[in-house]
Amino acid sequence: MSTDPFDELLAALRCLPGVGARSAQRMALQLLERDREGGRRLAQALDVAMRVIRRCRRCRNFTSDDECRICASERRSSRVLCIVESPGDVLAIEAATGFDGRYFVLLGRLSPLDGIGPEDLGLELLAQRLDKEGVAEIIIATNTTVEGEATAQYLREMAQARGIRTTRLAQGVPLGGELEHTDRSTLAHAFSSRLPLS
Repeated sequence: MSTDPFDELLAALRCLPGVGARSAQRMALQLLERDREGGRRLAQALDVAMRVIRRCRRCRNFTSDDECRICASERRSSRVLCIVESPGDVLAIEAATGFDGRYFVLLGRLSPLDGIGPEDLGLELLAQRLDKEGVAEIIIATNTTVEGEATAQYLREMAQARGIRTTRLAQGVPLGGELEHTDRSTLAHAFSSRLPLS
């Protein structure tokens, strides 16, 4: 007996974070009853995205090219490198600030209890960039969780060993908060008032 297509749609929608059975049902009904064309566009966009979007070879952000548009831009400064935990953090900083440097996306944070070490965060690639690209400052924009702070300390030591100035996002980001969920004005203030790590 084959699976019912409506049940398959509900199950597929539930793979999204925060989408439970009722939310999936509302979304499915909206697409089927009121916006079938939107549903087709969504299906096509998802199909293309799943096939062509990958990681930037330099910063590990999402891109459909070898390098993302930020790394490829000649208008961006290679002297300042902002280190974040996720692509969502890049989007948040880009939307809230006038930052004109480049990024490195860790895709996580150090967490020995979860078995996540430096090799899982691409820190060898980061070390190569710090050694070869003339980086004068790193801005550590990890979240203010215990793991985020441990990661920040590790990054500070990496930069210090190379004589690179290190700053950390300052006031405004709540303790235990996630960057991608911080409002724009708070994030902009925290970004502009970053402080050196001692």
